[in-house]
Amino acid sequence: METRENLVVVTGGATGIGLAVARHFVEQGEDVVITGRRAPALTRAAKQIGAQAFPCDNADPDHVARLAEHCSAGVRVLVNNAGGIAAPVPPAGDLHGLAQSWLSNYTANMLTAVLTTPALDPLLADGGRVITIGSIAAETGSGSYGPAKAAAQSWTVDLARRLGPRRITANAIAPGYIAGTGFFGPDGPSETRREALLAATMTGRVGQPEDVAGLVAYLASPQAGHVTGQTLHVNAGAVTTR
Repeated sequence: METRENLVVVTGGATGIGLAVARHFVEQGEDVVITGRRAPALTRAAKQIGAQAFPCDNADPDHVARLAEHCSAGVRVLVNNAGGIAAPVPPAGDLHGLAQSWLSNYTANMLTAVLTTPALDPLLADGGRVITIGSIAAETGSGSYGPAKAAAQSWTVDLARRLGPRRITANAIAPGYIAGTGFFGPDGPSETRREALLAATMTGRVGQPEDVAGLVAYLASPQAGHVTGQTLHVNAGAVTTR
C-alpha cells in the first residue's frame, strides 16, 4: 500500500487501545500506519481494520529511522501508544533484576515515544497532533511502570512547548482500568482485583479501548487546537484532577 500525505501513525497498534485508535481513524477515511514488534499479530490487525502494518520496535533507533523513511510523505497525527508492563517485579534483594525491571519499563513506556517523536518530527504537518498514552499509574504509583508513565507525561509538557510554534499540539491520556488490553495478562485481572478496580470508579463501569479512542479522536480534531501540554484522564473518576 502506498503512503500519502497526512498519515496517522499509531505505535503498538496491534491490540487493545492502539487497535481501537487505529480502527477509528481508518473508519474516518484516514491512511493509518500501525507499528508493533510482533509481525504476525500486527499483520493480522492491519488486515482486519484496513491499515498499513510496519513491524517496528519503537525503542530501537534503527527501526524508528526506517519508520520515518516509510512515512516520508508526511504525518498528521502520531499516537505514541507502545508500552505496557515490560518486566515483572523481581524478588526482594535481586538488585540486578530490579535494575532490569526499571530499565525495561522505562524503555517500553518512555524511550519508545522519545525516539519515535523526533524521528517523525520533520514529517509532522503544521497544525498536527502528537498524543501519548500514559496511565493512571503515574498518579497512583506502580513499581517501575508508574514512574515511567509519569516521565512520559512530564515529557509531553516540554514537547508541547517545542512544537507549539508550528501549531502542533502534544497531549497525554492517562487511562485507568481498561478491559481487553492484555495489561493484566491474557485472562485479565482476578475477580478480587477487578472488583477493587471497579469500586475505585464513580460509575462502576469497566472502561473499554473505545473510550480512550474517543478522546484521541477529539485531541486529533480541529476543535482541540487550543488544548496542549495536558494530561487528560479516562478512568471514571478513580483519580480526579483539580
